[in-house]
Amino acid sequence: MTSAIAAIIQNGLAFDVKNWGSAMEFGDLLATVEFLFATLEDRQIEYLLVGGIAMLSYVEGRNTQDIDFILSKRALSDLSELVILEENRDFIRGNFGSLQVDVLLTQNKLFKLINQQYAVQKQFGDRTIRCVTVEGLIILKLYALPSLYRQGNFDRASLYENDITQLLLNYPTELEPIFKILQRHLLASDLEAIRETADELKLRIQRFQAQQQRLDKLSEDES
Repeated sequence: MTSAIAAIIQNGLAFDVKNWGSAMEFGDLLATVEFLFATLEDRQIEYLLVGGIAMLSYVEGRNTQDIDFILSKRALSDLSELVILEENRDFIRGNFGSLQVDVLLTQNKLFKLINQQYAVQKQFGDRTIRCVTVEGLIILKLYALPSLYRQGNFDRASLYENDITQLLLNYPTELEPIFKILQRHLLASDLEAIRETADELKLRIQRFQAQQQRLDKLSEDES
């Protein structure tokens, strides 16, 4: 399990052009990832795996350079090895050895809800990890989009939109119940923005499926 996670992070770092030409030490990455999950387990720290690693447990083709969790402040206090670099009301970024770790805090009511109601036990090799569900991932990514739009962070917004598209393609999900959850945590204008985005993503999926069906039919006719 940890070797696969370490390989994903290593690849994400290696293919980031910002790191080209730098001395990159990956030798201890595997040991650091193993130590992180062993520490969480040994200290009985309740966590929820989210972000890119969780995404890759459902669909392929996603690079990431860090590990993302939902944690409570209390649980975080039991992880003293995490050196905090950035912190605000909802989010902490830190280093666990050579590994970047991003934490969504349960002080945010939506993150608390995801932690409580959108978790599943997934097997990663010989270790069982508490991982966010597909619905939980979609909620988190939709929730993040309005802020990314306002910041003009279109690279990350496009990445999140593609993640949502991939999840919906592989795991058809009714979005209306998700919007009802999000309306309690977003401004009305933000909710309207992500509804418009979701409509565009649905059209993209429909076009993809129509093209797939057309090509499948042509292949049958030619054979």
